[in-house]
Amino acid sequence: PFQFGWPIFRADAILGMLAGFFASMCESVGDYYACARLVEVRPPSERMVNVGIGMEGIGCLLAGIWGTGNGTTSYSENVGVLGVTRVGSRHVVQCGAILMVMMGILGKFGGVFATIPGPVVGGLWCAMFGMIAAVGLSSLQHVDLDSPRNLFVIGFALFMGLTLPVEIQAHPIKFEGAPTWSSILNVLLSTGMTVGLLCGAVLDNIIPGTDRER
Repeated sequence: PFQFGWPIFRADAILGMLAGFFASMCESVGDYYACARLVEVRPPSERMVNVGIGMEGIGCLLAGIWGTGNGTTSYSENVGVLGVTRVGSRHVVQCGAILMVMMGILGKFGGVFATIPGPVVGGLWCAMFGMIAAVGLSSLQHVDLDSPRNLFVIGFALFMGLTLPVEIQAHPIKFEGAPTWSSILNVLLSTGMTVGLLCGAVLDNIIPGTDRER
């Protein structure tokens, strides 16, 4: 623990990390609901979501203490694996965790997986991310898609979530004399899920609509 020294707290670093954590939380909430749909169980309750986010926070705290250099959060690719394999048993996940620990400890063991050809890995990614996108779109079956209001909210949120991060990555925001705020905005606006969530949430609350439309 603390192999790189005791932690130093700076306002700019804290704000920057909070922006990253907010983007990660938005993605994690989506992962929770996607997992529930794939394994055909009831959607997670508010308490379940809170516990999940809290455990991710504890994991990030421990990662910082041990100096791993990265946080702990849900992984969308694992959601895709659930959709492809149709296996959602906790025991399988636990065995996978043990396997990953072994790969980290035994270099030769991990080298076997490193020999997997790139096209094979790319094909798996296409299948997994395609499944993630399909699960997300299937959630719209509970929405009134005959309403122009809802179509606008969905279309605008999807479009901004796909295009704005690309623009931000190509042309980052730069505020003279305020690099901290520039960093925060760049982190938030370069994450497609965060942009889509913010756009959808804001529009759904400010655009008038009936109870059925909402």
